[in-house]
Amino acid sequence: MLVKDLNEKELLARFVPLLPQATCVVVGNGDDSAVLHIGGDTTVSTDMLVENRHFRCDWSTGFDVGYRAAQQNIADALAMGATPVSLVVGLGLPPTTEVTWVEDLARGFAQACQPWEVGVDGGDLVSASEITIGVTVIGDLQGRKPLRRDNALPGQKVIFTGNLGHAAAGYELLKHGYTRTDSDDYLASLIDDFLRPKPPIGAVMSAVNAHTLYAGIDVSDGLVKDIGRVAQSSRVWINLDGVQLNKLLGRLGRAAGRLETDRRLWALAGGEDHGFVATIDSATVIPDGFSVIGQVMGPDEYGRVTLDQLPLDPDQIGWDHFRSA
Repeated sequence: MLVKDLNEKELLARFVPLLPQATCVVVGNGDDSAVLHIGGDTTVSTDMLVENRHFRCDWSTGFDVGYRAAQQNIADALAMGATPVSLVVGLGLPPTTEVTWVEDLARGFAQACQPWEVGVDGGDLVSASEITIGVTVIGDLQGRKPLRRDNALPGQKVIFTGNLGHAAAGYELLKHGYTRTDSDDYLASLIDDFLRPKPPIGAVMSAVNAHTLYAGIDVSDGLVKDIGRVAQSSRVWINLDGVQLNKLLGRLGRAAGRLETDRRLWALAGGEDHGFVATIDSATVIPDGFSVIGQVMGPDEYGRVTLDQLPLDPDQIGWDHFRSA
């Protein structure tokens, strides 16, 4: 069965029941807007995925795409120190899309969202020339101050949690013909980390609830580029520690050897792992799951990033939608 074989009402009836609902829903799917009962400051962010730009259907299942779309938006709420509450999804589908693919997409959303009680509570459905998914995430700060990018201060430690370089490694493996089904468990796991990113939700929420973090950012466009955004917003110099970074890259060694690639490039320039970087006072105990990867050295009017004191240019390293990295 293809999307063109159903009308809009029939298609919605196939996949909307597969989606989770936020616990704070007053009015859910089926009206002009979802209504959520959320007290206090609320965060809102939007992300998009476009077929053949952000994903390929010959590499990814519908489940993969739904899982990725949910996780990358959940990570944006976490990056502000907010508890993710609800997703609103705009979905553009070619009429020749198989209905089972759309159902699989919904199941991917559900598996990413349900463990954290995040709902998928509204959106829009249109015909399109290629699959396009726009997701808005709503987060609740629950009385906390937001983790702004301009909160980093000289003397603070820079800490990280999550995967680093896995998505870039998985992407390169796919480009070289490896797949999850015909690779050993080690290589398959890197490919899976690209197709289904795994942001460190539990570790970040625990640290957020402990009120120990200052500046924070989701690593989606590459460590150097994203930490450069913190440096520029806070007007500070951030130095990354190469020895500490290497400790996080152990799993990448064999894949880098297979592809004759420097694993450090995956770590510094590769994005889409949706790991998490924050700053913390130097005297504060490092939160569980985090590792120290650098330090805020001092003020800098333009924001500066170095690796072992050697300069790095965030504008030239990492992902940019409108130029080659």
